[in-house]
Amino acid sequence: MSDMCDILLAGATGYIGSAVAMALVEKGYQVLCPVRQMPKAPLNGVIYEICDCTDTVAIKQLAQRFLGLEAIISCIASRTGGRQDAWLVDYRANMTLLETAQELAIKRFILLSAICVQKPRLEFQHAKRAFEQKLQASGLTYSIVRPTAFFKSLAGQVEKVKAGKAFVMFDDGMQTACKPISEADLAAYICGCLSDIKRHNAILPIGGPGPAITPKEQGQLLFRLLQKPEKIWRIPSALFKVIGGVLTGPALLSARLADKREFVNIGHYYATESMLLWDPELSVYSAQNTPEFGGQSLEAFYRRVLKTGLDGQDLGAHKLF
Repeated sequence: MSDMCDILLAGATGYIGSAVAMALVEKGYQVLCPVRQMPKAPLNGVIYEICDCTDTVAIKQLAQRFLGLEAIISCIASRTGGRQDAWLVDYRANMTLLETAQELAIKRFILLSAICVQKPRLEFQHAKRAFEQKLQASGLTYSIVRPTAFFKSLAGQVEKVKAGKAFVMFDDGMQTACKPISEADLAAYICGCLSDIKRHNAILPIGGPGPAITPKEQGQLLFRLLQKPEKIWRIPSALFKVIGGVLTGPALLSARLADKREFVNIGHYYATESMLLWDPELSVYSAQNTPEFGGQSLEAFYRRVLKTGLDGQDLGAHKLF
C-alpha cells in the first residue's frame, strides 16, 4: 500500500533545500525527499529515500509509491558549474522531475533558479534557462524563483578578515551589487509559492531586505563590526580574461581544461555582474526594481558569524577566496 506525502522536494540536503524542508515541515506538509545519501540530522516529518534525481526510472518508481503528491519543489543545482555537470543536473535532472510530474499528474512545480540567468553567458546559466523554458511550456502550474545572492555567497572572507587578513575585492569594489537573502527567508518565500496565486505561472526575482550592497561595502561592514582598520586588497577583474585567454586553446583538447576555463569565466562573471534585476530597456541593473522579501539582514548575519562561526555557511567548491 502506498504512503501519503504532499510534496516531493529535490535537493533537500543542500544549503537552501534543507531550509525549505524545515519550512515545509513547520507548515505541516509531509515531505518526500530523494537524496544521494542520508542526512546527518534527518527531520521528523520528512521521508528520505536514496535515489539519484538523474535516474528517470528510479525517480518515477519512487514517486509512484506515494499518494497525494501535489507539487514538486526542485532546489537541485550543479555543485561546480562545470559544463557536463551543469547539463546533467541543472537541466537533465530537472527534466526527469518534470517528466515525472507530467506522467503522474502532479500539477505544480516550483523551481529554485538564479537571478544571473537573466543575462546568461555561462554553461550552468544556459542549462538553467533551457529547463526554465521547458517548464514554462509544460502545462503545469509553475513558479520560477530567481534569488539574488545567498548570505553564504558573501561569507567566504569572514573568517580570514576576523583573523587579521585583508578583504579581497575586484577593481574598486563598487561595480557590482546585490540584495542578499538568508536561507530561512528564501525558504519561506519558496514555500509561499504553494499557496500564493500571484506567484503561480511567474518568474520571480527576489532579494532580501535592502538596500543593495557592494563588495566594498561588505568589507567595510566587516571591519566596522570587528572594530578594526580597513585592510583591502584589490584585484583587477581583467585577470580572469587573461587566464581564460591562455586556456582557450588547451580547453579545446581537454574536458578537464575546458572546465577550468569555465570556472575562470564564472569568476569573471561574478566579479563584473551585479545580482540585481536587469532592466533591458535601460541596459542597467536596478536595485530599486529588485523585489525584496524577509527581515534577516546581512549585518545581523555577519554579527552572528563573527560570534559563533560559519556553521555550515562556507562556500565549498564555489569559494573564490
